Amino acid sequence: MQTNTLAIDFGTSNSAAAIPYEHGIYRIPIERGAETVPTAVFFPMDGGPMRIGASAADALISGEDGRYMRALKSVLGLPLLHEKRVLGGKRRTIADVITAFLLEMKQRSEAATGLRFRNALSGRPVHFHTADPERDAQAESDLRACYMAAGFEQVAFLAEPEAAAIASHGMGAVEQTGLIVDIGGGTSDFSVFRSSGDSVEVLASHGIRLGGTDFDHALSMDHAMPQLGLGGQLRREMGAGLLPVPRAPYVDLATWAKIPFLYTSETRRAAMDMARLAVDRTRMGRFVTVLELELGHELAFAVERGKISANHGAINSSIDMGFIEPDLTGPLTSGDLDASLEDNRSLLHTAAEDTLEKAGSTRNEIGRVILVGGSSLMRFVSDEVHALCPNAEILRSEAFTAVVDGLAMATRH
Repeated sequence: MQTNTLAIDFGTSNSAAAIPYEHGIYRIPIERGAETVPTAVFFPMDGGPMRIGASAADALISGEDGRYMRALKSVLGLPLLHEKRVLGGKRRTIADVITAFLLEMKQRSEAATGLRFRNALSGRPVHFHTADPERDAQAESDLRACYMAAGFEQVAFLAEPEAAAIASHGMGAVEQTGLIVDIGGGTSDFSVFRSSGDSVEVLASHGIRLGGTDFDHALSMDHAMPQLGLGGQLRREMGAGLLPVPRAPYVDLATWAKIPFLYTSETRRAAMDMARLAVDRTRMGRFVTVLELELGHELAFAVERGKISANHGAINSSIDMGFIEPDLTGPLTSGDLDASLEDNRSLLHTAAEDTLEKAGSTRNEIGRVILVGGSSLMRFVSDEVHALCPNAEILRSEAFTAVVDGLAMATRH
């Protein structure tokens, strides 16, 4: 099938591209034959070409000099998007980085298919920002500008859970009311839909700014950052008494999008001052090491791995921080996981309830719940959904490609 519209799911953690093909969908292998690509970039310090996806992570892990960035989508609508920083020897904004990433996806998609894509149908969360219409509109405007700068002539948007609802048609009963639960890296989105014959009607959609990166943040603050001095005390420069260790630098260190901007001489000097005054100099010294050796992303990946291990119920799961100090770990049991994410669990439950209310549906009417997005694999998500919709069959869609599949199907119309 010839088309000039590329379906793109530009995600916080992973991205994908697809087009309709005969009676199905062709997911375009952006790299290494994979159907998805990590939404990450690496700028070599020597000014070499930007790398994306797994190649970017490989450069980070192998210790190449350069700047690694992830969770780019999370700063859409924020002033940080347009702040210029030196990346790969050149001053760039995160908007420039997103544009370069989308351009790479466009060029690789064209090379793989032999087609020229003038238009894009992009997924977007129901809300980029919770309860902030102005910032939400700005985020879509920002993303549209990035697509246009990447060479697309027209850009349309479709809410991600609605795209997943289109892709889910045919799963389970033919005529039934269902609920899409799409938990991604940065947002959680919900759609109540009705399947009837060969069509899907979306009754209501809702979303909040909460996702897998927020889960990682909560776990990092509770179980990793205390090993680096958070929660400790500092001696006063003059006079008696103690002061609490400031939280702000740890909050940034636990936030994927802000990690690259911590590596400044000012932040390093502040860390050295805290280490000099710290009651527990060993732990604070680890914080200095992370900043000096730029280990923030390694720490974030370690937290993510610990989360996955604890979610699977592994015995003696932990956050392995041996790259900071030999044998250093942060214990993270399944119980710890549940405790740290309890507030997030409550927010997801409330958002799903609000979606049912917007649709005029009761929990007992939902015949099937379809889980979408990488973070929907968290055990507490399915537990909460089952408690909310006790009569529903819980189905797992293609967690990482349901949205792009639905987008590609939508380009037929």
